[in-house]
Amino acid sequence: MVCNLSHLFENPPFWLSLGFGGILIVTLAVFYTALRKAAPTKGGFILMGMLFWLTVLLVLAQRQFFLNIDAVPPRFLLAIGPPLLVILGLFLTKPGRAFLDRLPLPTLTFLNTIRIPVELALYGLFVYRQIPEVMTFEGRNFDILAGITAPLAGYWASKNRPADHRKLLIWNLLALVLLVNIVATAVLSSPLPVQHLAFDQPNVGILKFPFIGLPGLVVPLVLFGHLVSIRQLI
Repeated sequence: MVCNLSHLFENPPFWLSLGFGGILIVTLAVFYTALRKAAPTKGGFILMGMLFWLTVLLVLAQRQFFLNIDAVPPRFLLAIGPPLLVILGLFLTKPGRAFLDRLPLPTLTFLNTIRIPVELALYGLFVYRQIPEVMTFEGRNFDILAGITAPLAGYWASKNRPADHRKLLIWNLLALVLLVNIVATAVLSSPLPVQHLAFDQPNVGILKFPFIGLPGLVVPLVLFGHLVSIRQLI
């Protein structure tokens, strides 16, 4: 099928971009509180590294770098590859695992409340024909449920009771499934060689400024939080 790219170079409205910028700031702020507890002397340096990475992504997106969908390999891989490699490195090295085990479980859990405004932003992108309906809560994306239930899960995380931690483990596994579901849907809806969905209204909004921060920062941090939480709970 032929992919409809008529909205590829249209910019989302300013208010929506501004709101998503706020989401990025809140995500970094919450994660930084976890960093300060796990690495008091290095948390600031880690945050600076994350800010540098986000700045690189935003500058590239502002210059429409990711909108060159004919590039080989797909330029979108640059946004998701480095964060995933960092996560992998932390889990595979002894110092990395020691760092993971010091991260506060309640903070990592409460971080998932950011999934509520993220889903609202995605719906806004759908309204402005930047992503398909299948990527919203009116389609196949039920990720907002993880955000809504995150405060309860955070309460379980704050209690040092085996029963609460068992419930928290189940919650993390289910929320991880929801995350994998929307990530898979987003990839399969993007104008990439693997596209199988939404040819009439593909996922182009995520390739633009500032929304590239979703696959390049927010999603990796949420994924990281789930993996660390599951590691600490099993």
